[in-house]
Amino acid sequence: MTSSLRTFNFLEPLSEGKNNEKEWTMDILNRKGRQYRAIYPFIIILIGIFLFSFAVGRYPIDIITLLKVLGSKAFPIEKTWSDTVEVVVFQVRLPRIMGAMLVGSALSLSGAVYQGMFKNPLVSPDILGVSAGAAFGAALAIFLSFNTAGIQLMAFCFGILAVALVYFISQRIKADPLISLVIIGILIGSIFNSFVSLIKYMADTEDKLPAITFWLMGSLSGIMPKDIKNISIPILLGMAPLFLLRWDLNVLSLDEDEARSLGLDTGRIRFIVIICSTLMTAAAVSVSGIIGWIGLVIPHLGRLLVGPDYRLLIPTTILLGSSYLLLIDNIARALTTVEIPLGILTSLIGAPFFIFLLLNRGRS
Repeated sequence: MTSSLRTFNFLEPLSEGKNNEKEWTMDILNRKGRQYRAIYPFIIILIGIFLFSFAVGRYPIDIITLLKVLGSKAFPIEKTWSDTVEVVVFQVRLPRIMGAMLVGSALSLSGAVYQGMFKNPLVSPDILGVSAGAAFGAALAIFLSFNTAGIQLMAFCFGILAVALVYFISQRIKADPLISLVIIGILIGSIFNSFVSLIKYMADTEDKLPAITFWLMGSLSGIMPKDIKNISIPILLGMAPLFLLRWDLNVLSLDEDEARSLGLDTGRIRFIVIICSTLMTAAAVSVSGIIGWIGLVIPHLGRLLVGPDYRLLIPTTILLGSSYLLLIDNIARALTTVEIPLGILTSLIGAPFFIFLLLNRGRS
């Protein structure tokens, strides 16, 4: 038990031989500074992919023009570009880029905290049925000929409804709370998936069925500036408490008795994690459709690079998830003349990469 706790305790080694309080405090700050410098490369990578993404597409924009267009919003730069360039940058590509970053970070962070809470590396953000609920909401909205806003709202609401059902039903089961959540999550997810199949069976094969199928495969092609405003609020509201509770997430990863012996209210923290992850995942899925493997692969990659400490793992996972989905979206736009759904690419790339991570961990 002692060795497992040392993994998370970064203050203990500093107390040895530190008689001067000021020296001890400075040592803590210096060590934390060195610790967080580990994420600097991921920030640089994200910035590079962010800028490169503006150049991907059928309408070419060179890097100099791009920097001028972006900088013109903050500095008095003489306009030497056409209005079309400005429309492409701010109305077409920027919303899609921001959407990919928000969705990627939300799914990755949800997967990371769920894997710690359930103590299972195979857990993904849809373990409690949020994706299945959102899929049913979107399929029903498309079947009823709702507009884009209606589809997103239905997907968001039914995603939250699915998790709410899972949580409240599991509370009535006198068994291990984590096992109850997983079992009920699988059952509720199966029910909603059955409803999706029923709607697909009843849908018009010429119009509604292709639209439902395409939505379920995941895409950011239809994202608009207003969509970014709609999803950024729930995603940021979900991220903030998880960031503030990063130490508690470390303790929650221990055994239930160990966590309680350290004074952690595991039930309350688990409830907060479920609420925050559901908000983020439902918001992400509502605009992107079902995009798998991100919430499973990226947390593993983050742990491989910076370790299991959530004080580092949370920002690392957010940065890696944003970069990964942004890169996948660029490939989807540029690989062929017809845009490839994101869910297909994340499966084709994520599954072999996950096998590689498992083999690499096995050798270590």
